[in-house]
Amino acid sequence: MSIDIDTARKVAKLARIAVPESDLPKLADNLSGILNFMEQLNEVDVEGVEPMTSVTPMRLKRRADVVTDGDQQAKVLSNAPDAREGFFAVPKVVE
Repeated sequence: MSIDIDTARKVAKLARIAVPESDLPKLADNLSGILNFMEQLNEVDVEGVEPMTSVTPMRLKRRADVVTDGDQQAKVLSNAPDAREGFFAVPKVVE
């Protein structure tokens, strides 16, 4: 797929990027190159390939799912700038 100068100008405007007229042909070529590369990627056979988050096998660290001693309301609210009736008090923002 080939991007012409008018399309490059429109893309630059939509992206709110100031591109001088003299640089538009180079931008059009760069955008065309990106689209050509994407077309090449679409041709790759990925059937049976599992998605991965990293090139090395990783497993997220997990902690035990146990009940902890909550009941720290006074401790948590001790840092609050304004606490009322056991809750954080915040100014009203919607009327």
